[in-house]
Amino acid sequence: MNKLLAGVSAGVLVLVAGEAAVAQDMPGKFDGVTIDAKLIGGQQYENLYSRIAEWEEATGAKVNVISKKNHFDLDKEIKSDIAVGALNWCVGSNHSSFAPQYPGIYTDLSQLLPQEEIDAFVDANIDASTLDGKLVMLPRAQFDVSAMYYQKSLFEDEDNKAKFKEKYGYDLAPPETWEQVTDQAEFFANPPDFYGTQYAGKEEAINGRFYEMLLAEGGEYLDGDGRPAINSKAGVRALNWFVELYENKAVPAGTTNYLWDDLGQGFASGTVALNLDWPGWAGFFNDPDASKVAGNVGVVAPPKGSSGARTGWSGHHGFSVTESCPDKEAAASLVWFLTNEDSQKLEAGAGPLPTRDAVWEWVIAEAQGDDYRTEVLQAFQEAAKGAYPVPQTPEWIAISNAVYPELQAAILGDKTPQQALDDANQSATEILEDAGEL
Repeated sequence: MNKLLAGVSAGVLVLVAGEAAVAQDMPGKFDGVTIDAKLIGGQQYENLYSRIAEWEEATGAKVNVISKKNHFDLDKEIKSDIAVGALNWCVGSNHSSFAPQYPGIYTDLSQLLPQEEIDAFVDANIDASTLDGKLVMLPRAQFDVSAMYYQKSLFEDEDNKAKFKEKYGYDLAPPETWEQVTDQAEFFANPPDFYGTQYAGKEEAINGRFYEMLLAEGGEYLDGDGRPAINSKAGVRALNWFVELYENKAVPAGTTNYLWDDLGQGFASGTVALNLDWPGWAGFFNDPDASKVAGNVGVVAPPKGSSGARTGWSGHHGFSVTESCPDKEAAASLVWFLTNEDSQKLEAGAGPLPTRDAVWEWVIAEAQGDDYRTEVLQAFQEAAKGAYPVPQTPEWIAISNAVYPELQAAILGDKTPQQALDDANQSATEILEDAGEL
């Protein structure tokens, strides 16, 4: 984190094409070039995309955004493009959890950008963006690990404190454990007007949440031999957390259809007490023009499971350039521009965690004197201490797509948690066997 960008002229980019290397002013001139892009969509990303017009003005090129979807739908679209041979676009949003599925379609950005620029990023993020020796993605200021947002007034209310202590036998305070989250969520719930908490209930989103709950309960997703091991006692305990909250109406009835934007908007609506969520929402939640809980938001590190470990599923967003792109230098310039220091400061100012060392130092300095931002930083820094990526298999998303309907079946009462996990474990095993990983 103390490593500063050094030795790089602010206006120099080295572009390498085969054996030839040329230097030119950042971000370059690409008159007449149009870069087709497929980008992740969502409220927390739009501020960054406003900078695209600046890049266009500086370079003379144009960006044609041909798709803007949540990453689950974007992933399906990219796979469809691969299947029909339609990779005729240049820049795509990527994520460390999704990237291992298709490293072959993206070019090596280390051959298009100066090493000094790559060295300016946090080493762990660059390592996670490098597959088979290729830097397939340049990280943006969207390093994700979750922390617990909560409505402070609920925990400060003396009547709530007294009633909670009488019912549960301990003091009401921001949760340290997932057992406390369950108690508090059920205590605060008053459906259909108010809910104790919520969770994303489909796609990789719920599988990722289950994964981190499983680890916090002392279990394994894949064992030491790479075999699925989710149908353990720890797995049942983890899944029962989702099931119990749903059965007790402590979460919204539609939660099995929720994804990240639904959770963010739900907490901002003022109808949810506790919300495990990503750093990118921190600014939005405290913005009085966007959020009914602005000025009433507290943030603490993610709770601990029965093993004593916190939940800590993490990853990061980024941008990639396709191998088929006819204008790789221009595309790499755009990717650099959307992840440079100015762009990362723009994103990090709203809460997301940066992936450049110098921007980390800037964020810490900027937070001085701002109690809310300091609290956010402290919570997410504590969360980052125990952060871990998804299992390192290219089949992670395929496994997620097979597992999440089983998790939903348990939540909705169609199967017992053990039955659901037995079936999910079998499906995951077959996927890995078919892929030749077992």
